[in-house]
Amino acid sequence: MSGDEIVYIVDDEETVRRALSRLVRTAGLTAQTFTSAQAFLEQPLPAHPACLVLDVRLPGLSGLDLQAALGPRQETMPIIFITGRGNIPMSVQAMKGGALDFLKKPVDGDLLLESIQRALAHSREARARAAEHSDVARRLARLTPREREVLDLVVSGMLNKQIAAELGAAEKTVKVHRGRVMKKMEAESVADLVRLTQKAEGRS
Repeated sequence: MSGDEIVYIVDDEETVRRALSRLVRTAGLTAQTFTSAQAFLEQPLPAHPACLVLDVRLPGLSGLDLQAALGPRQETMPIIFITGRGNIPMSVQAMKGGALDFLKKPVDGDLLLESIQRALAHSREARARAAEHSDVARRLARLTPREREVLDLVVSGMLNKQIAAELGAAEKTVKVHRGRVMKKMEAESVADLVRLTQKAEGRS
């Protein structure tokens, strides 16, 4: 694990915050605590792998409210719910909302650390995918509209002659566009182009 990874703990009970923070630090991880969901929302989201250990019942916004506010951002910051008064409908709602785990207080330390490790691994993988997707989007943005047309036809399996007929252009012109596409996309083969477009579409 990287030293940049952080475990956020949101719980209104000071003794719980202290105990969880101490547990996290004994595992060599950085912990940051908050007394409420609102306090957590007021700080900027991390730019590095992270997870959230979140009490369900909080003053003001509940843990489930905070989960709803984060929405798809849970992909890069998974939530582990903890509660002393949870019930099945509550746990079902949390898991359907995207929570990674739902644990009851008093939380078993080893079980929580295992869950945290899974959450941070998930965060690392999600951030890597997002960075890769962003890089592909940057390459695609370099293409002119005509080059994008050529790219789409190349990855569909068409030959230069077929692309020329499809676009009503000279085959020589298509070759020029294709060369520019390969350069701007930083691709060495058609297989590379296919892989990059699949990543742009979120299919790999």
